[in-house]
Amino acid sequence: MNIDNLITTFDNAVRTLHNVYGNRRPYPAADKEIVELSDDERKHVAGLMRVDHVGEICAQALYQGQAFTAHDAATREHMLEAADEETDHLDWCKRRLDELDSHTSLLNPIWYAGSFAIGAAAGIAGNGWNLGFVVETERQVEAHLDDHLEQLPEQDKRSQAILQKMKEDEIRHADNALHAGGKPLPEPIKQGMRLMSRIMTTTAYKI
Repeated sequence: MNIDNLITTFDNAVRTLHNVYGNRRPYPAADKEIVELSDDERKHVAGLMRVDHVGEICAQALYQGQAFTAHDAATREHMLEAADEETDHLDWCKRRLDELDSHTSLLNPIWYAGSFAIGAAAGIAGNGWNLGFVVETERQVEAHLDDHLEQLPEQDKRSQAILQKMKEDEIRHADNALHAGGKPLPEPIKQGMRLMSRIMTTTAYKI
């Protein structure tokens, strides 16, 4: 086991779970007007953004787990680059939750640990499957973001801008993994991923 990899992995977990991450790209909502939302709308938007924040917690853990057990340096670097870029998503979701006077999921350590284990297993399976797992994960996240965009109040341009930019990144990450040699996953694995996603989103919306 490479001690540098272990230190990097541990550092990422600590920073992710304690909201310590630097973003390089501008906040997508910065130029959007702050509008008044009803109490019900604010709670619903906060629930959606909390789910999206959890999704990014899981993405960080998946990428780190996949990088940790990747079979070669190129695949590992691919995972770490995607994880690094998606720290922006964590920051954006957290900032929007703060604006809504809400909080991140209290179960984030559990989401991180479970996702890291799944990512590590994908890495062990080999580079093609490892990259294929990225493709499927990002495709499902894209669909999930589309659903949230439809649910947002029409006047909430700030949340819309954040999710739209996140969606663009997810599409690009999936395409990159596919072009790097990602293999299509068997349907039972895809279905299992969807089931786990439903459990996570239902729970994170409230807790």
